[in-house]
Amino acid sequence: MTGFEDPIKLLNISLESLTPYRLMHKEQDCYDVIVIGAGHAGCEAALCTARSGLNTCIFTTNLDTIAQLSCNPAIGGLAKGHIVREIDALGGEMAKITDRSGIQFRMLNLSRGPAVWSLRAQVDRVLYRLNMAQCLERQKNLTIRQDIVEEIVVEGGKVKGVVTSLGTFSASKAIIVTTGTFLKGLIHIGLANFQAGRAGEFPSIGLSDSLRKLGLKLGRLKTGTPPRLDAKTIDFSKTTPQHGDDPPPPFSYSTEEITNPQIPCYITYTNKKTHNIIMEGLDRSPLYGGRIKGIGPRYCPSIEDKVVRFSDKERHQISLEPEGLETIEYYANGISTSLPYDVQIRLVRSIEGLEDANIMRPAYAIEYDFVYPTQLRHSLEIKGIDGLFLAGQINGTSGYEEASAQGLMAGINVVLKLRDKDPLVIRRDEAYIGVLIDDLVTKGTAEPYRMFTSRAEYRLLLRHDNADFRLMEKGHKIGLVSDAAYEKVKEKKRMMNEEIKRLKGVRVKPSDKINEALSTIGTSPIREEASLENLLRRPEIKYGFIRRFSPSPYGLTSEVEGIVEINVKYNGYIERQVKMADRLKKLESKKIPLDFDYRSIQGLSKEVVEKLLEIQPETIGQAGRMPGITPAAISIILVAVERYWRQIKSPC
Repeated sequence: MTGFEDPIKLLNISLESLTPYRLMHKEQDCYDVIVIGAGHAGCEAALCTARSGLNTCIFTTNLDTIAQLSCNPAIGGLAKGHIVREIDALGGEMAKITDRSGIQFRMLNLSRGPAVWSLRAQVDRVLYRLNMAQCLERQKNLTIRQDIVEEIVVEGGKVKGVVTSLGTFSASKAIIVTTGTFLKGLIHIGLANFQAGRAGEFPSIGLSDSLRKLGLKLGRLKTGTPPRLDAKTIDFSKTTPQHGDDPPPPFSYSTEEITNPQIPCYITYTNKKTHNIIMEGLDRSPLYGGRIKGIGPRYCPSIEDKVVRFSDKERHQISLEPEGLETIEYYANGISTSLPYDVQIRLVRSIEGLEDANIMRPAYAIEYDFVYPTQLRHSLEIKGIDGLFLAGQINGTSGYEEASAQGLMAGINVVLKLRDKDPLVIRRDEAYIGVLIDDLVTKGTAEPYRMFTSRAEYRLLLRHDNADFRLMEKGHKIGLVSDAAYEKVKEKKRMMNEEIKRLKGVRVKPSDKINEALSTIGTSPIREEASLENLLRRPEIKYGFIRRFSPSPYGLTSEVEGIVEINVKYNGYIERQVKMADRLKKLESKKIPLDFDYRSIQGLSKEVVEKLLEIQPETIGQAGRMPGITPAAISIILVAVERYWRQIKSPC
């Protein structure tokens, strides 16, 4: 395909399907893949397909807002940090861009177990956007176009291309829709509202209608953002500085050092006066006045929602986060609101340290359309529409990290589809990305979905430190991870295993020197020979203690030492979760045919049959995770499915 063929002739598209749009040119562009939207999901999807050699075009409403951090200037956080690491291990870009743009890195939850340690980075919003845009602009096989896609053309259940607001048609074998909050986006500030994809940008109206015409079921969600404040008008002496880690730990396995200057955030709190101002303004709140119909995020509510729901709380924390190194703008994390502008000014100035603060950008809420994700397969392809994939907030998620993960997975599965290969489906025991996608397509969501460590039943296996061990082999097989990077992780894993083997074999005898050292760190002395492994299992002993008395001959890095320590200390728990995961694999290996007739199975209730027909589970394991599907129903389905496969193998 050269890109100059007539797509109408090439793909056998009927002219009737393109009306009432007028083709402006006789020769239209023809691509392998079209990505709609250049947010976090779109960037990962487009980079993935282009790097895989597919002729890709990404459409955006504004070239100047590629990879815009629409809300908070931060990447990662609880569970989200795990996802960023997983994206990196699969060959995605988010972690690398974060490391090049980060201005504060901090590992969260270090007082708890390693399963919930999560890295979070404050980033320079402008640097992040410029770095990602530059990455796209320099990518071979990738065309970037500023235009609004109005319609997806489908014929015979298969995508053919897109029509834009300029009246042009572009043909494609596959389409990935990553529209974020732009589908019929409606911004609310007090009782005033206006259409926008986000503040200052056009919404996407026609595309939402196009998806409905294709038979997709859409819903309405809501999210919001807090005001941005002028640093010159903030009294930071009344706040508490919050510094990052030193040295800053990077997200990407390929990053050797963070080179940007590191700057602090600042903590302050709302108070009784703030809460009274909010309560007095509720009669002008679109959220409580009924103007907002979309469902908002339960785990990240607006400040008015927090004050109403948690009326017993005297204060709520606010984190003042710098938007970048070269700007005076600060993000007031914790006071997201859709209250009127005059109320916003009063509530901000009631907070300690913000008495004279000026609002540079007002807070607002935004409603937008999303597609109910149970209409997707695990590959993120729409059921019944060949070649149409969705990724990001259009699937009901919230957060840059969840969007990027979906974009990468949609891109990978488009590549595999066009190569006539099976899709890549990551299991729940393999990655948070697997949990995310499985939750969406199996359980669905009626509110913005946000990832938490509590959603992962195998979270001790899915730690922040071992994402490369879990996923880099997959990224290498796909072609997104280089040979050098893959060899490096294999060597790291070999060194870890060798060191654990050494710790099992090396024994230390009781001595005054070692017992005195043990007493110093608050643990009991040894009375008989003990292996280094048994010593390291003690909660008080860190790997540094082992290094002091028996240094490793393998020249371990601090990263490998940490992984060794975790594997030794939590070995029993890890083995238990591995056994649980093995049981899951057996159920996931039992495939359910796509055309399976659940109505023919005796013993299933009408309600269960309706749910099965709606979701169309791909495996027995997935069916077992569906809401309302009982163990008894699974047993019946399992027998029927096994009978089906036996008949296929032995039709006589």
